[in-house]
Amino acid sequence: METILETQHLRKIYNYRTENAFEALHDINFKVEKGEFVAIMGPSGSGKSTFINNISTIDLPTFGKVFIKGKEVRSMSANETGHFRYEHLGFIFQDFNLLDTHTLFENIAMPLSLAHVNKEEIMKRVNDLADKMNIRGILAKYPYECSGGQRQRAAICRALVNQPDIIVADEPTGNLDSANSAELMNILDQMNRKDGVTIVMVTHDALIASYSSRLIYIRDGNIEKQLERNGMDQDYYFQKISEINNEERREIIRK
Repeated sequence: METILETQHLRKIYNYRTENAFEALHDINFKVEKGEFVAIMGPSGSGKSTFINNISTIDLPTFGKVFIKGKEVRSMSANETGHFRYEHLGFIFQDFNLLDTHTLFENIAMPLSLAHVNKEEIMKRVNDLADKMNIRGILAKYPYECSGGQRQRAAICRALVNQPDIIVADEPTGNLDSANSAELMNILDQMNRKDGVTIVMVTHDALIASYSSRLIYIRDGNIEKQLERNGMDQDYYFQKISEINNEERREIIRK
């Protein structure tokens, strides 16, 4: 197996070297193999979003190392990091992060434009993905003219348009109803199973996490538990994830 993402002794300290210093992540060692679908769960304030930001170049660790495709993130300049992000990473966010001043086409094409891909290739990639996601007919619309499901499909297209090695998803179903959530997870599941796309996803929902191949449970800035799916069917895997969640809730209440 090829390791596509790795952290070594990752620590994140906010307000470092001040009296208000707060260590959000503590000495985390973590690996993701190519083609995995990893779900990250944990209670509010546990460090989930901090963790995913630090493993995806959105933020930088205070100490330790993050390797993506063998490249150490902190060794890169700001320009190199930006270019690396456009080449290798795709992002899906809870609030979609689409620009209302740009059409869906322009939003989807943005990573390619920033990477200076030629116009013909941009047109081909955007249209091909829009066909796959059934939004070709609304590419000229602005996000505020579209439904939540349509905006999420556009966000998926934007995440995939640069043909990334890793999809990073932070609560991707947080603003979707149950039908659109199921549709999105089926799309991500197919991308992972059929196309071998590596996915790292933060979620608070055990059902959403049950689409993954591995669960990471974070609490108080530490990876407290891991659960491998290892051939379990989705229903049984969901039950196991729910058991971990319930056990952790009971532990928090006891404290």
